[in-house]
Amino acid sequence: MGRMTFVVHRILMLVPVAIGVTIIVFFMIHLIPGDPARTILGIHATPRAVAILHRQWGLNQPLVSQYWLFMDRLVHGNLGQSLFYGAPAASLILTRVPATLWLVGYAAVLAIVISVPLAMIAASRKDGIRDHLVRAIPLLGLGMPSFWLGILLIYALAINTHLFPVSGYGTGFGGHLHAMFLPALTVAIALAPVVIRSLRASMLNVLGAEYITTARAKGVPARRLFARHVLRNAVIPAVTVLGINIGFLIGGTVVIENVFAIPGIGQLMINSILQRDFPVVQGVTLVFGVLVVLVNLLADLSYAALDPRVRFDR
Repeated sequence: MGRMTFVVHRILMLVPVAIGVTIIVFFMIHLIPGDPARTILGIHATPRAVAILHRQWGLNQPLVSQYWLFMDRLVHGNLGQSLFYGAPAASLILTRVPATLWLVGYAAVLAIVISVPLAMIAASRKDGIRDHLVRAIPLLGLGMPSFWLGILLIYALAINTHLFPVSGYGTGFGGHLHAMFLPALTVAIALAPVVIRSLRASMLNVLGAEYITTARAKGVPARRLFARHVLRNAVIPAVTVLGINIGFLIGGTVVIENVFAIPGIGQLMINSILQRDFPVVQGVTLVFGVLVVLVNLLADLSYAALDPRVRFDR
């Protein structure tokens, strides 16, 4: 199987995954107590007004009919009309996607910057004091709730020192880097421990290989040995772990975006759930599902770039 064929095959796999996500989420959302028409109308929710909105939005039809209507719109690129914002759900989501992608990408970069040096330090001194410290201290970030860690970072680096803004997305590339640092760091601290442990274990396996012993016998400096031989051969399993956990953390950005008031799709999803805005919730969930699959696709494609021995054969 060639590279392009592999890519096309994986992209086509998005279709059944997306359909499965729409089926599960559509019917689960309708089990949530509350009537979106009554929520929107508030004190003006008379029986006549509620019935009119039900008819306009198709809420008086059976769930199966509502689902097929949603799928028909989806095929034509229409995610429906937001019940609360009064705008197309697709446009609402598209305007918020960049902020979420910034957060996920920024957090992944910070996690790599944190994990690689620490994993190298731990692997170079197996079972030493530094090894134990590197393995133990990051676990605090893994066990701490992300919203609580985010609040601590806001208090320490935004309120007390004024180094970073308390909330917001920023303007321009530099503004995004500055404004998104704290939320990205919050996500990275939760992601780094898993990557560190995986990368450390891979490095220890590589360090026991014969070609590493030969390189040491030839007098290759330790830094060059780790950079050119150990790290490159040990990074493949870590890429798998990183890809899987980024997929999980995409859903976790919902909490972080609300803590830092980032106008991403996570914040939009929370607001839409509270307002019983079914079309927007369905659209955001579909986007989350596609992003997770795309992250796994990028992890698979990175294997060939990192290791020329990897091929796309069955």
